[in-house]
Amino acid sequence: MPVEPGKIRNLAVVGHRGTGKTSLVDAMLFQSGAINRLGSIDQGTTVGDWAEDEQRRRMSLSASLSHLDWQGRKINVLDAPGDAGFVGDAVAALRVVEGALFVVSGVMGVEVQTGRMWQRAERHGLARVSFVNMLDRERADFFRSLDALQAQLSPRCVAVHLPIGAEHELTGIVDLLHMCAYMSPEGGRETGPTEIPAEVADQVEDYRTRLLDEVVQADEALMERYLEGEELGVAEVAHALKEAVTRGEIFPVACGVATKNLGTTALLDLIVEGVPSPAKKGEPIEVPNTSTAAFVFKTIADPFAGRINVFRVLHGTISSDSTLANPRSHSKERVGALLMLQGKEHTQAPEFATGDIGAVAKLKETATGDLLLDHEEPVELPQIDFPAPVMSFAVTPKAKGDEEKVATSLRRLAEEDPTLELRRDPQTGEQLLSGLSQMHVEVAVERLRSRFNVDVELHPPRVPYLETIRRESRAQGRYKKQTGGRGQFGDCHVVLEPMEGHSGYEFVDQIVGGVIPQGFRPAVDKGIQEAMQHGDLAGAPVQGVRVRLVDGSYHTVDSSEMAFKIAGSMAFKAAYEKADPVLLEPIMELEVTVPDEAVGAVNGDLNSRRGRLHGMEPAGGTTTIRAEVPMSEILTYSQSLTSLTGGRGDYHMHFLRYEEVPAHIAQKLITETKREREEARV
Repeated sequence: MPVEPGKIRNLAVVGHRGTGKTSLVDAMLFQSGAINRLGSIDQGTTVGDWAEDEQRRRMSLSASLSHLDWQGRKINVLDAPGDAGFVGDAVAALRVVEGALFVVSGVMGVEVQTGRMWQRAERHGLARVSFVNMLDRERADFFRSLDALQAQLSPRCVAVHLPIGAEHELTGIVDLLHMCAYMSPEGGRETGPTEIPAEVADQVEDYRTRLLDEVVQADEALMERYLEGEELGVAEVAHALKEAVTRGEIFPVACGVATKNLGTTALLDLIVEGVPSPAKKGEPIEVPNTSTAAFVFKTIADPFAGRINVFRVLHGTISSDSTLANPRSHSKERVGALLMLQGKEHTQAPEFATGDIGAVAKLKETATGDLLLDHEEPVELPQIDFPAPVMSFAVTPKAKGDEEKVATSLRRLAEEDPTLELRRDPQTGEQLLSGLSQMHVEVAVERLRSRFNVDVELHPPRVPYLETIRRESRAQGRYKKQTGGRGQFGDCHVVLEPMEGHSGYEFVDQIVGGVIPQGFRPAVDKGIQEAMQHGDLAGAPVQGVRVRLVDGSYHTVDSSEMAFKIAGSMAFKAAYEKADPVLLEPIMELEVTVPDEAVGAVNGDLNSRRGRLHGMEPAGGTTTIRAEVPMSEILTYSQSLTSLTGGRGDYHMHFLRYEEVPAHIAQKLITETKREREEARV
């Protein structure tokens, strides 16, 4: 029997990297009995980080789906990566759940990625619960972290659990909702609740009152009874809390130590009682009113099972051995065995009902972002707002002739990770592999080698410079060749003019009186356009030029299209030299988010890269800096930002416009190009 929607909880576990999300998911699976030993990141035994490259790097590189049962509820858990370079899976996970669990380090507090994910969860109207982890570490402080959550994320973050002790003396946690304590099981299964120790009684009373003050505000009847001094029952407080969490009026804050399995029972109770079910919340994505609809939000390129599509059932029931329509590809998909994923393990399931999350292997045409319906309907596909790639590398195969194999394998990886992009730069001719960070691209290259046995090399990409002119000029192109028999003759006069904004190309035919016959004039245009592909300064394409064809002559026998094409090319080159040519470079708009203490260093670094600062926006411990920077100066920005901010900085950029290269830099580039040309001739 499929699980009914009211008994399902869908949860994305998100936050900054290194906060212990995967360890916490393992603790939840262990405490619920879904697995029988607590995994370890150091030993590579967690359910979530099962891929070899994740175990080697000791970090999640893609989202992992697992499930557990607690209090008669099925909890689907999506453990999402916290590193900014692998944020695509976290973005997709937030589209298909009702609740988000934010894991925060008790030492570091709220970090950049936590804030970013919070904003996304807010946009999707998700219930949000926070878990302050690692409270047994040196310098860990639950109350400082709680203050940071209230200051940086929402003043409505309210403690529902409290630690007993601190740092190495942490012995347990108090559940303020159920007024009981759990003592540290030191990695074993948590036993049942115990009495609250006397030494924290005053603090517990204080924070219990704060919690009730927040909860009763969401329920008028409850507030009246509370103000009259009546004792409120646990069940009715829990019900009022759930209603407030569902409406986004309260954000509960739990705590514990994932690696010791401390706080897990109270957290699981909170998820069941505080996160709404699909029946309560409704569909996260609006789709046509068909009897069955599922949304594919993740694709796994499994080396053994082939492509596995992970989906959320929006409504209806998906059964194995059924047929569904994919409106994007206009194809019918035969649904074979349905799978329940537990990390890398799969077990077969006969069907999935509304609100559940499952997987299916070997669909032919279905990709991330697709809908599967019981019959084809004209439909607008739901958008997963994936971030655009910011870091590009030129990629070349180590073995000659492997170009097609590289492209095919990279396309397979991009199916799994839509934030990877492979494209050919039409100007430089290079194959560019783009991702969200240098590590993101390096991981893709490692996966090419390990999964598809393809070796490639990465190089910094060539900057797509352009050339243009700054003043008007005139020149003649005369091509005359006499051989035995018929010769070649073409003669044209052209005027070059700069166009506004250094962009575009225009050919203006101003021939009067037929000095060049109509049939030969397009050949002049063609010759000019070919000459413009490689300017004389640095061999870059020329743009922002209007060419007027003003005069010329022809020979009744010897003139031909080829002769006028060559004459056009010669005329352009001669005029171009006299038109004050300049080099243009791409300027990128950059948005960098950094901790407040790193702002000075980051601004100084941007200035040294010829950046122009356009403003700063502080927001609770972090500052977003906006600047314009030449592309050539930020090809390797990722590493610099990491070292300047201790890995806590993040950036996005996109192309803005072309601008003239400063004379001293242009001269270096021109000299370098000439040297390369001479070496190529030798």
